[in-house]
Amino acid sequence: MAGPTAVGKGTVAAYVREHYPEVWLSVSATTRTPRPGEVDGLHYHFVDGVEFDRLERQGQLLESAVVHGSARYGTPRGPVEAALAQRRPALLEIDLQGARQVRAAMPDALFVFLAPPSWDDLVHRLAGRGTETAQERATRLDTARTELAAADEFDVVIINDDVVRATEELVSLMVDPHPAKES
Repeated sequence: MAGPTAVGKGTVAAYVREHYPEVWLSVSATTRTPRPGEVDGLHYHFVDGVEFDRLERQGQLLESAVVHGSARYGTPRGPVEAALAQRRPALLEIDLQGARQVRAAMPDALFVFLAPPSWDDLVHRLAGRGTETAQERATRLDTARTELAAADEFDVVIINDDVVRATEELVSLMVDPHPAKES
């Protein structure tokens, strides 16, 4: 699952974590500092640049990217492969760059783009978080424009106008990614 900043990827992932224990959620590594309430190992693996370099160099990341021109994010490969080997539905919360890398590595995966109901809604959500400076918000919104323009690269687009509905749609696709078409 990918989508622009502040679209609610983390909120949807948290809802999945709480209500759908059968779905395995990847925990990304990041070099950014934790936001209030984030727990190391649950929301992210918070690492320094040296450790992130080591993970990349040793091929331990399925994907990695510099996001919003500053922090680095990556998906640890081993846990994803273990979940898939157990035939568990696996959810990766990643950005556009990461989705493109995963598409190259795992072309049979289902790629879902989480979109906001509108641009104004996205801007309001980002400002409402209160976790970024005005300059950081501007950078994130520039990135969001690029990400929204790439939505057609994904197999499915889900509008996050309601967290419960969007999550249920996402999970239903993970359980049955090719539902029968109605006639």
